[in-house]
Amino acid sequence: MLSFIWSLIVGGILGWLASLIVGKDVPGGIIGNIIAGIIGAWIGSSLLGSFGPVIGGFAIIPALIGAIILIFIISLIIKGTSKAT
Repeated sequence: MLSFIWSLIVGGILGWLASLIVGKDVPGGIIGNIIAGIIGAWIGSSLLGSFGPVIGGFAIIPALIGAIILIFIISLIIKGTSKAT
């Protein structure tokens, strides 16, 4: 149970940092940050492997890069959808 809570905290921090780096807000606020951090960690580890410091079960560097990629893609989709309407 404690590792699950750690995962949520680290996922939220990673999502928040990635949104600061990209300069776009994640839809959904805190929950969006957590989801972006966790999915971003999966994307980053799939693309880059697992290296660097591990906190809460996430390799921080690939997880942050994956979250940045995810938030960038989400911002492009939202931008494209808002122009279409």
